[in-house]
Amino acid sequence: MGTLSGKTAIVTGASAPQGIGRAIALRLAMDGADIVVADIDGTVEVAGKPRLRADLLNELVTEIAQGQSQAISAHLDVTCQDDIEACVAQTISAFSRIDILVNNAGSLAGSANFLSTTPDQWETSFRVNLLGPMMMAQAVIPRMQEIGGGRIINIGSTGSLGAEPGFGAYTAMKHGLVGLSKTLAAEFGGDGILCNTVCPGYIATDMHLAANHRLSAESGNSLEETKANRYANVALRDAGLPIDVAHAVAYLAGPQANYVTGINLPVTGGVPVGL
Repeated sequence: MGTLSGKTAIVTGASAPQGIGRAIALRLAMDGADIVVADIDGTVEVAGKPRLRADLLNELVTEIAQGQSQAISAHLDVTCQDDIEACVAQTISAFSRIDILVNNAGSLAGSANFLSTTPDQWETSFRVNLLGPMMMAQAVIPRMQEIGGGRIINIGSTGSLGAEPGFGAYTAMKHGLVGLSKTLAAEFGGDGILCNTVCPGYIATDMHLAANHRLSAESGNSLEETKANRYANVALRDAGLPIDVAHAVAYLAGPQANYVTGINLPVTGGVPVGL
């Protein structure tokens, strides 16, 4: 029996094949949790070819089901209240409970030279990176109260802790996410609901690789030069892997973290967080 046997987790933004969400879903399933993997519709490029996110979610469900856990997939735009309510209802229908929410879905909208960013980009970043986790938390907290507690784990960033040039909207919203986590930890601790933020550094995800390409194009440096420059101050001198973040989430979701709430847990390889 895994440490999360009998628990149910919702993981948002789980479709990317090289994404943190997918790694988290697999890791929580390894500990015995039943999993709802959720993401928006649309396509994502995989090995140079477009793939439907819905198909990728279904493949993830199949992979999870090969182990000890059950899984379902859900269409979920975290900025849409109807989608959120449908996802929660689908989860309750399938598994009767919600114990863990991992707010992983994110957007790099508005990540550019500050003066070139637009209000629409900042609005998109706000809605995906901050409003979405807030709405998801509002939807699941009553379900957690019914069963005597739960865990909410928000996926932040080094951008939650400091700043570097070129990521203005993202950094602002990820700072706000830390405030949301602390608010939930303070307000619902008496209900047995713990809330923490995991703050990845440079992790070799699809989103991170896209940022490397953007920075390379903007600077005129080669991709390898860009990576060397970005990782120069990382103690471990390289990007981490999605599973490194997933291990941190599994710790906060499990019984070893029963007295841990309101923290920011960096998973950075020793990178300075900037200003």
